[in-house]
Amino acid sequence: MADVARVAGVSAQTVSRVSNGHPGVVEATRSRVLEAMTELGYRPNSAARALKSGSFRTIGVILFSLATTGNVRTLEAIATSAAAEGYAITVIPVAAPTQDGVHGAFTRLGELAVDAIILLMEVHLLDVARVSLPPGVQVVVADSDAGESYAVVDTDQADGTRQAVQHLLDLGHETVHHLAGPALSFAAERRTSAWRATLEEAGRDVPPIERGDWSPSSGYEAGLRLAQRGDVTAVFVANDQMALGLVRALHDSGKRVPQDVSVVGFDDLPESSEFLPPLTTVHQDFAEVGRRLVEQVLRQVREGVHETGTRLVPTRLVPRASTAPPPQRT
Repeated sequence: MADVARVAGVSAQTVSRVSNGHPGVVEATRSRVLEAMTELGYRPNSAARALKSGSFRTIGVILFSLATTGNVRTLEAIATSAAAEGYAITVIPVAAPTQDGVHGAFTRLGELAVDAIILLMEVHLLDVARVSLPPGVQVVVADSDAGESYAVVDTDQADGTRQAVQHLLDLGHETVHHLAGPALSFAAERRTSAWRATLEEAGRDVPPIERGDWSPSSGYEAGLRLAQRGDVTAVFVANDQMALGLVRALHDSGKRVPQDVSVVGFDDLPESSEFLPPLTTVHQDFAEVGRRLVEQVLRQVREGVHETGTRLVPTRLVPRASTAPPPQRT
């Protein structure tokens, strides 16, 4: 800093004011200081400035998997929204969804110095209160049933599922089979519960579920099993990737989509409109989820408050060519 001051012909205090973006510096002086910084290769010490101001302008993100579409797209939205607010993100994947694993992630984020934490909780870890988060840490949670204790932002899983199942019933299907996600996934179980409730409210039979792991291959295996049953005319699939595998399995088994079996997914991946046939699905607004997560956690940081409650982001059904009335029985 002293070298920059000498080359620019100003005081060290003026260099500090320029480094910190202080508005009370004459533009010509600011230009000389910036030119001197460039000439000398000087970069302000952001860590030192953070220690002085008490703000690191960084949000930590803890998540259990980078393999799922929802986590990846939500993380992308968090990064974009944080950058718009002048914040960076630090991502800590947790190998095992255990109390020790989560506490270890909090410890690492504490060492890396972050202002707040967003948890992308894909399993029921917070729901059953097996993890106690460190006191005094501003936290917002995605995909969890922990709204009594934390601020939660989630897609409206239940309403999206209701729209999907009701769409199939309205087409004339007697009931709707379900290919669910992993049993430990909060989103998968919320969709399964809503599927069951919608059928029960309509007075329809509730078939046994098939279960996958979100991957197309697990959807394919489930599709082969469903294709062997003569009573399957409609399937609600918990995500689009499993739906892709299921559609292929139906095709390989001699079943036409949608003439013999209608299929609805959940996510509305960018490529879902390019499936063969284009997939009817439930649209999730991942960008809005990420924006609200960042907005919520930064409000807590700036106002110094701890908020609770669940805020839902609406979903909507996107009808395409993979659904149709059931085949006529002869």
